[in-house]
Amino acid sequence: MHQAHDGHEHGGHAAASWGAAARATLHCLTGCALGEILGMVVGTALSWHNAPTMVLAVVLAFVFGYALTLRGVLGSALGLRTAVRVALAADTLSIAVMELIDNGVIALIPGALDAALSEALFWWTLALSLALAFVVTTPVNRWMISRGKGHAVAHRYH
Repeated sequence: MHQAHDGHEHGGHAAASWGAAARATLHCLTGCALGEILGMVVGTALSWHNAPTMVLAVVLAFVFGYALTLRGVLGSALGLRTAVRVALAADTLSIAVMELIDNGVIALIPGALDAALSEALFWWTLALSLALAFVVTTPVNRWMISRGKGHAVAHRYH
């Protein structure tokens, strides 16, 4: 079971541990990675240009990220509308930060946007970008959880 609120009280909310923040970020990373990889694979396989491929990858990252949270909170007898609101509140900022870092890193590495699926550059750039996105997003999630926001919202329903 996740512990969204580890530690002492601060400003009405418990301080979030780095472990809780890392678990929340790993949850987002899973959805983002699934969406990113699927989007990049589909766009590349269909010989799409960079912009539509990245848009597809980002959209799918949000879809998979929200879907993972929905899967967890729908088991708590919430209606679909409420579960969607919980997923949006839990994941939007985390996924947005992760996608900004992930796609920014890919865009900054020379040749990464044009790399084919069969090239090592494609895969190591994707791995590096997701790792950096995890490192940058973890403190964001810790800050949100400590204020009762982000994944702290979803944990109320697990």
